[in-house]
Amino acid sequence: MAASFNIVTASWFTSLPLGYTRVGISRGAPRRYTPGYRMLRRLAPGPWFRSVDAEEYVRRYEAEVLSHLDPHDVVNRLSRIGLGGPIALVCFERPGTADGWCHRALVSAWFDRELGLAVPEHGYEHLPPGQHPMLPPPLRKVPVTT
Repeated sequence: MAASFNIVTASWFTSLPLGYTRVGISRGAPRRYTPGYRMLRRLAPGPWFRSVDAEEYVRRYEAEVLSHLDPHDVVNRLSRIGLGGPIALVCFERPGTADGWCHRALVSAWFDRELGLAVPEHGYEHLPPGQHPMLPPPLRKVPVTT
């Protein structure tokens, strides 16, 4: 399934082209962040997000969050939120950090697995699915290169 609009993932702090609607999938937004973003809390991690290792995080996120959602419904909701324009699913982690992984890569992998929909990290569109730079290293199909 191809969305009729562009979806990428990014950090709250990534500079995006004009026209993108930032949709927060984190538990909150940065303090004093410029208005204009939207939130889709159903994709936010649970309260355990800072208290478990990567393996347990992935297990819980898939079991407690993604397994309760219909990816078609999520894409439709994103289309409505962005009025059919491009969407950036955002949270706090920045690519290239020491523990560089984030749940937005799990959302990207979920869309690919369930819908065949590529949702790359902004700035890393050249990478094929399975190489999202924010995937936990054990889940990457091959090492990420920039």
